[in-house]
Amino acid sequence: MDEGYLYKEECYQIIGCCMEVHNQLGGGFREAVYQEALELEFVDHDLPFEREKRMKIKYKGQVLKKNYFADFLCFNEVVIELKAVSELTNIHKGQLINYLKASEKRLGMLVNFGPEKLEYKRFIL
Repeated sequence: MDEGYLYKEECYQIIGCCMEVHNQLGGGFREAVYQEALELEFVDHDLPFEREKRMKIKYKGQVLKKNYFADFLCFNEVVIELKAVSELTNIHKGQLINYLKASEKRLGMLVNFGPEKLEYKRFIL
C-alpha cells in the first residue's frame, strides 16, 4: 500500500465535513465550537467516530494514570486534533504525534479552523 494514500477515502470524508463546518461558521470561534459542529457533521454524514477519545499512555509496558484525550477518533483509525489558532506550530504537531504514539494508530490529522482559512495536515507514523 502506498503510504501517501493511507485511509484516503476516510480522510476525504473527514476533510469534507471540516470544510462544511468552516464554510458555515467561518473563523474566529473557539475550538470547542468547531468540535461540537464537526460532531454534528460526522453524525449527518454517518461517519463512525468517538469524541474526546481517551488515549492511554504506556511507559515500559505499564499504563500510566495520566491520559491524553484526542478530539476525535474516526473510523477507529484516524486520530483528529482540532485547533482554532492563527498559525499551527511545532507544539501542535508534536501533540498529534504524541496522540498517535499513545493510541498506536498510524494516521492523524491536525485541523486548524483558523481566522483566514481551513488548514489541515496529515501525519503518518
